[in-house]
Amino acid sequence: MIYFRHIFILSCFFISIQGFSQEKSEVIQQRIEFIAEQLETEQIDLTNVVEQLNYYFEHPLNLNGATAEELEELNLLSAVQINDLLLHIKLFGKLITVYELQSLEYWDLQTIQLVLPFIRVDDKLDNLHVSWKEALTQGNYEAFLRYQTTPEPKHGYSSVPDSVQQTSNSYYYGNSDHYYTRLRYSYRTNISVGITGDKDAGEQFFKGIQKNGFDFYSVHAFFKGGKYIKAVALGDYQIQIGQGLNLWSGYAFGKTADVTNIKKTANPLKPYTSVDETRFMRGAAIDIGYKAFSLTSFASVKKVDASLLSDSLFDDLEFVTSINLTGLHRTNSEIAKKNALTEKILGSNLRYRNRNFQFGIAGIFQGYDKDYSKEIQPYNQFDFRGKNMFALSADYSWVVKNFNFFGETSRSSYNGSWANLHGVLFSLDSRASFSILYRNYQRGYQTLYNTGFSEGSNTQNESGIYAGLKMKLSSAWTVNCYVDLFKFPWMKYQVDSPSTGHEFMIQPAYKPNKQLEIYGRFREQLRQKNSRDSDGTVTQIEDVVQRNYRLNVSYAVSEFFTIKSRIEYVTINRKSNTPEKGLIISQDVLFKPKNLPFDLSLRYVLFDTDSYDTRIYSYENNALYVFAVPSYYYQGSRAYAMIRYSFLRHCDLWVRYGVFIYNNRSSIGSGAEEISGSKKSDITVQLRVKF
Repeated sequence: MIYFRHIFILSCFFISIQGFSQEKSEVIQQRIEFIAEQLETEQIDLTNVVEQLNYYFEHPLNLNGATAEELEELNLLSAVQINDLLLHIKLFGKLITVYELQSLEYWDLQTIQLVLPFIRVDDKLDNLHVSWKEALTQGNYEAFLRYQTTPEPKHGYSSVPDSVQQTSNSYYYGNSDHYYTRLRYSYRTNISVGITGDKDAGEQFFKGIQKNGFDFYSVHAFFKGGKYIKAVALGDYQIQIGQGLNLWSGYAFGKTADVTNIKKTANPLKPYTSVDETRFMRGAAIDIGYKAFSLTSFASVKKVDASLLSDSLFDDLEFVTSINLTGLHRTNSEIAKKNALTEKILGSNLRYRNRNFQFGIAGIFQGYDKDYSKEIQPYNQFDFRGKNMFALSADYSWVVKNFNFFGETSRSSYNGSWANLHGVLFSLDSRASFSILYRNYQRGYQTLYNTGFSEGSNTQNESGIYAGLKMKLSSAWTVNCYVDLFKFPWMKYQVDSPSTGHEFMIQPAYKPNKQLEIYGRFREQLRQKNSRDSDGTVTQIEDVVQRNYRLNVSYAVSEFFTIKSRIEYVTINRKSNTPEKGLIISQDVLFKPKNLPFDLSLRYVLFDTDSYDTRIYSYENNALYVFAVPSYYYQGSRAYAMIRYSFLRHCDLWVRYGVFIYNNRSSIGSGAEEISGSKKSDITVQLRVKF
């Protein structure tokens, strides 16, 4: 048996060795682009995803000693594939080479190519017991300095008298520059200590209300790896539970072109290293474990921005009318909201886990130091109001052969409402994978941090069923498709009655070799919104149908030269408006020579849309930990150039310039953000020093 095993492995080696090499930057860039484009927002922060992939590229994960949790951290494998690997090692012993992965039933060549830069196979297991001296001498030390600006003057930066500045919300107190700095020490994934500072454009710096420099500081100290005390976090950190119904701080997947990504993989406790000023915990947390059981307990107290009103009859009675999640403090009104409210979150998450089964329960207290009493509208009358609430949840994941059943049930004390999510992923073999997910979130369900799978922006007032299929038709052809049917039992913002909708996507891809990849995508979204023909009495709702068509071609001309071309077309049809359409055509050139200390990224785009509604989002390359997914709308062109230069062995410098030129605009933006003219540019300069 061993003889035939070696023969099989050697034959696989000679057949497929050419298909296994992929550059780190290419794999990471593709993954981030894939995630970012699904979000359709210009404000994203995927720092944690990039950090994880960067770490495992520089310190490949040894499959012979990897745990299920470590394999999940890659965010590249399904639970069925992870269980397939662990069961194979249990039955047949340690892997001899990475090419043995081809013998796994639910691993195809595409999966192996995707994970190969981040894994290794070694008989020697990593030393789990490390001295502090070794950690200090072998750890990574990083420093980042970043500068970003828009050279064109905006209305909000106009010079006005102090009397006008102090009584208006149309002018910014700070300059137009965005500053960022980060200092961090880390050792493997076990130790992380760092501080991050961020000043947004328009905010003051070492003056006014920002006498301490940056508007936002984040500090953390994190340790992972003890036998019983599995992890400890002080300062800023993230908590992730189940499928995101109860509590999930940070980024989470939604609907993507990869239909097997509907299941969230929770990392119970991790350090916070991003600059999103709202979705994180601040305080202390500990994760303790014994055999298959783990318990994470945490306490978070932090200030958040809010609008306050006082009761004229009681001097000491204040209540909150709205909460500001932008993190911006540029104008009088934004500055007045800063740190006006104290948020308190306490909780515990008890988990049991073995190779193919995990179960957890969590109880989370969430509250404020002042009453939250936003204005009641018909559509939001079931939203949270008051000081605090408590949520209790249970989640599970069970792998049975080629099936992965997963889900979460959560109940919020506010309104006594429930949220349910249950799904299954299953593979017939390495060529076909299916996914089905059902969710039902009651209209009164509320928690402060939730990111359950949903069509809407909140895990609330929604039910639906999603089904996806991923098939490998041949060695070159694959197809991904899904359909999502959903309804909203109660009103929503700008939807004055219960509504329904659907989303359908199909994406065939052709990749005959590692040089060429072509994919097409068709997506239809039907949502119901208020008619624009309302007479002011009863507002009817109508179907709004959006269809997106995309053709994308990527070709590696040589080992260091790649070109990417894309054309995307969108249409929107609704009864109360004339049909609208939009189009973008983009061309990318990537030059990354191995023997030279620099690489270059170039893009040129032409776009033409009838309105902002037909905008099209497209991911752009940027400096490390800078994420750009601008929306293209109206008519014009866009270009950018970015160069990365490595020098002195420990330094990397990114310089990027991008510009929008509009053909049919005499001004860009509105209010304080308005630019006179038809040109808007952006500059990014970033330096990283790493030891």
